[in-house]
Amino acid sequence: MTLNFYENLSTDFIKLLENGDEHNFIVEVGESSIKQPFKVHSTVLCYRCPYLYDKFKKSTINNDDNIRIVQEPQISVKVFDIILKYIYGATVNLEKVETFIIFDLLITAYEFQLEELIARIQNFLIENQSSWLKLNFSKIYNLSFRTHFKALQNYCNDIIVKHPNLIFESSDFNTLPEAALVSIIQRDDLQLEESKIWDYVIQWGISQNKTLPSKLDDWIDKDFQILKNTLQQCSPYIRYFQISSENIVEKLFPYQQILDKKLWDDILKYSMAPNKAITSKILPPRKIITTQLPSRGYTFQITSTIINIEQASKISSWIDKKDVTYEINNNPYEFSLILRGSRDGFKSKVFWNLCDRKTNVIVIAKIKDTDEIIGGYNPIGWNSNFMNRFSETTDSFIFSLKNGNIKNSILSRVKVPTKAIFNNGSLGPNFYNDLFMSNTRSFYVENYGHYKKRIKKTDGEFSIDDYEVFQISKR
Repeated sequence: MTLNFYENLSTDFIKLLENGDEHNFIVEVGESSIKQPFKVHSTVLCYRCPYLYDKFKKSTINNDDNIRIVQEPQISVKVFDIILKYIYGATVNLEKVETFIIFDLLITAYEFQLEELIARIQNFLIENQSSWLKLNFSKIYNLSFRTHFKALQNYCNDIIVKHPNLIFESSDFNTLPEAALVSIIQRDDLQLEESKIWDYVIQWGISQNKTLPSKLDDWIDKDFQILKNTLQQCSPYIRYFQISSENIVEKLFPYQQILDKKLWDDILKYSMAPNKAITSKILPPRKIITTQLPSRGYTFQITSTIINIEQASKISSWIDKKDVTYEINNNPYEFSLILRGSRDGFKSKVFWNLCDRKTNVIVIAKIKDTDEIIGGYNPIGWNSNFMNRFSETTDSFIFSLKNGNIKNSILSRVKVPTKAIFNNGSLGPNFYNDLFMSNTRSFYVENYGHYKKRIKKTDGEFSIDDYEVFQISKR
């Protein structure tokens, strides 16, 4: 019988790390303004993190204490502290750690080749932070293939086959790694017509070659060969013989030169005489679900990079003053994107050009480097005819949303209806100083008392990653 005492062993090694006794290696992490040194031991690294041990061996002694020093400015202090506690004590405490930092931890674990930690963090994110993963879906998916995060790849692919527009209609589609595209189109359960899959594959292939002429009529044999070479890993997974004759003429015919001659001949023969034998392999049709699915509204396909469908349902429930949040299948509103800062610009003139006199609008902003999402609902809109004047409403509200490590949403309804909305041409959306956007990439949150509750613990100016304005309408 073996008696194990791992807990004390872990605690003792953490003490060794924290005390720095007998250290022979210093790792300086963070940028110069916030650089912090960590004292570590090469013997521990030799067995627990060969990546850092290799850094130790390649470093030079540059002080009288025979201590070697390396710098890792691209790694944050918080992430490296968690990494070292894993290396020394085989323990990782993710309680109260913001989700974007956990993801940075995953990236660093990949760089440090810590396979056990990589697997556990992926599972943690999938099981505990699925909403955050969906909000950052395109980024996560792209990165999972560039870093070989297999669990995240499978998680994302299982979503994509049901909701293909998540990737195929995303602004990042053309930057998708080849392995990611292949992994999607080879799935039998991809819920997309074959002719559309062909269109997307052609689009992706052309985007990988910037020298190809913009007009197909200008292409020469060499251009078709370039595209054929680019798509050689994708082409075998197109179900050519499941494409209608009409789409063969309209969509495949212009690009027939990228197909092997025998395959193209068989496609034509099969489309005209499907009972005739051909030599090309016929892949089975996709398993398209034909039964009527429940109406899922905007499930994973809401045109927002900030909120997901669950959060949209929460806002809709507040608008209708419901005590119970709408089920995502029963959200009564359509969300039409009017403005996105990262797409349209952050200046106040952009806001007024796109949102002036729009009613029933929702403003949403993501606070930079946090999980915080704040915003407000304005049923009457902002109106350039009332510049530097108030607009009155009893139905507006401001809010913060549950997201990642933000455990609770906060709803703050208007308290002073006569000062609910303010129209100021030099500012963006303005819930009269309790929440407003400056002419830069930042929002102000203040407790002026025009709304009933604070939506942030602290007042002041907050930089944002992005902001969006939606106009809602009944479905």
